[in-house]
Amino acid sequence: MSDRDAQIQEIAKKRLVYRVPGMETATVRRDETYRTTSDGALMMDLYYPADAKASDRLPVVVFVMGYPDPTGRYRKMGWAVSWAELIASSGMAAVIYGNHDPAADVHAVLQHLRRNAASLAIDDTAIGLLAASGNVAVALLALMQDVSLKCAALLYGYTLDLDGATAVADAARLYGFANGCAGRSADDLPGNVPLFLVRAGREQFAGLNNALDLLVARALARNLPVTLVNHATGPHAFDLDDDSETSREIIKQILAFMRFHVRPPRA
Repeated sequence: MSDRDAQIQEIAKKRLVYRVPGMETATVRRDETYRTTSDGALMMDLYYPADAKASDRLPVVVFVMGYPDPTGRYRKMGWAVSWAELIASSGMAAVIYGNHDPAADVHAVLQHLRRNAASLAIDDTAIGLLAASGNVAVALLALMQDVSLKCAALLYGYTLDLDGATAVADAARLYGFANGCAGRSADDLPGNVPLFLVRAGREQFAGLNNALDLLVARALARNLPVTLVNHATGPHAFDLDDDSETSREIIKQILAFMRFHVRPPRA
């Protein structure tokens, strides 16, 4: 095994710096096929609260994938699994999936969830998105294309290039994620979908925060429902690598945001 492969395996094992008692007891429905292609079946894993009943119709958070992942390796990563367990422990369902075509397959996931909501014990009118890093550009595209989504939490993410910038496009070519918002503008963002944006103040990736900051400015100029949290001392992937009270508090804020917005309380 090369040093790089060993490093990737070590990163894949990392779990969030925030935990709650019993989160590992989430009920997991594995290998649910959501799409069949000429290359084979694409599958998802669904996480439910340990005490969920088959008759429940739970709000659901979909983890958006911006990288092609036909083998489903992402579904086993400690980051994704521990986030899914936390969401399940918060009374929601969580979905992690593999894919071939990031921009198309996120919609196939959403369609499968809606068509099979009853058998999957989810509320097809209460779907939110969660994405981080290079996955965020595809999550933004999904928000632009699917007006029925309830909310999204986007963590230290590559967003979209504005005003002639190329940082997101350059990073997409370098790291292999889909530049979902190429040619799009902040005007394409939906006007009524709450967004929770998390900024890493000590971001290591060039241009990421510049793109994020400009997007936030444009969103605020449109008076969009945006919440921005800046982890001033946090690095990229601080939820894995910065074991601090600030990191844990931000994770708790994300969970509270999702609980409130994915199925808003009735007046």
